[in-house]
Amino acid sequence: MSSDLTVLFADVCGSTRLYEALGDAEALVTIGRCVSVISDACAGHGGRVVKTIGDEAMAVFASADKAAQAAAEMQAKIAEQPPVGGTRLAIRVGFHLGPAIEAADGDVFGDSVNVAARMVGLAKREQIITSSQTALALAPWLRTRMRELDTLTVKGKTKDIGIFELMWQEGDEDQTAMASRWTPLPARIVLRHGTKELVLDDNATAITLGRDAGSDIVIDDKKASRLHARVERRRDKFIIIDQSSNGTFVTVDGEPEIMLRREELTLRGRGRVSFGHAHLDDPAEFLAFSCVD
Repeated sequence: MSSDLTVLFADVCGSTRLYEALGDAEALVTIGRCVSVISDACAGHGGRVVKTIGDEAMAVFASADKAAQAAAEMQAKIAEQPPVGGTRLAIRVGFHLGPAIEAADGDVFGDSVNVAARMVGLAKREQIITSSQTALALAPWLRTRMRELDTLTVKGKTKDIGIFELMWQEGDEDQTAMASRWTPLPARIVLRHGTKELVLDDNATAITLGRDAGSDIVIDDKKASRLHARVERRRDKFIIIDQSSNGTFVTVDGEPEIMLRREELTLRGRGRVSFGHAHLDDPAEFLAFSCVD
């Protein structure tokens, strides 16, 4: 059965170096001690540890507030640990609130697991990273400890994900209040081919171009490949990716033409794209683009 859960991942940083510096036995004990601190912090805030694998732990919470408090506590407790073999211990944490499925064996699957895994993957040592969706679900006093970092385009999602850091250290001069609701960076491009106009923004993130009838824009030119190219949005940028045999020719207004062959290019300003022909060949089939700030 699916329900909204906050999924948290915590990793011990530099575990490979610990094994090299301490040897297998001592490193295993040290990492186990860190994982125990992580598990105790989760349990202390109503979380359930789903599993631990090596230097990583996964837990679920009924609320984002509980996950945030557990994350801050485990960071503080790890920071208090004495250095081992000259190495200061550290963890990184990521959490996300979203739909999840709890299996009969206690494991958890679903969107929140996937996004939480991305969050911990973005975190550096001693960082706690979460999504804008989760940050907005926190209590006001916790939101004042959030700092906006970036946005992330995630494959399979139509909207960008805002990335926030939870400032868990008291007196951190870098902490800033999340004063208003996060909004994505403006990102929009208008594509025109003949009488057809398409827009890429946070509602549509990619289009295909080629002779294949299933393409979003069908290019009626023998020099164009069946699957010639695609344009996709990555955060606030638009990338054209050539997949053709004869190349894709891109001209940004006021700049020399660029030929792409199995390459990609960031589209800027205004310009045009031709398929298998250079601009000087005056191809009948071309795509005009206009990036909107």
